[in-house]
Amino acid sequence: MRISGITVAVALTVGSVIAAGGQRAHDAPRQAQLEQLFPAATAFSPKGGDPPHIKAYSDDPDSGQQRLLGFAFLTTELEPLERGYDGPIQIIIGMDTTGVLTGIIVIDHNEPYGDFSVEPPAFAEQFKAKSIRHAFKVGADIDAISRATM
Repeated sequence: MRISGITVAVALTVGSVIAAGGQRAHDAPRQAQLEQLFPAATAFSPKGGDPPHIKAYSDDPDSGQQRLLGFAFLTTELEPLERGYDGPIQIIIGMDTTGVLTGIIVIDHNEPYGDFSVEPPAFAEQFKAKSIRHAFKVGADIDAISRATM
């Protein structure tokens, strides 16, 4: 099975209608991932809402208030659940408030390694700065990951 851009687009579309949160620290690995997706963020909400998500905030220098930068969510907590050959592929996705991806990070998978895997940095980089309004057509604006097991 391959990870499809359509699945990411669906996940992002769902993520664009989420709400709620407060502030608290996340575990160190998750905090580092959130900071990678939102380098300008000064705070992150706890995970909450339906579907579950985390909000990223920055301090507005003019008002002193927090300004919403975007949302982060896990693909394994959204429908449809994208599965690879040997189980779900867990990706954390960052999206700004206009529906543009700030990045994706592959967290966990049980797929083959190497050039035909979701692990090479080029896989994640192809999604950065894409709008959820893009077609996500495999072979046209995103590359497929495909082998006998993916």
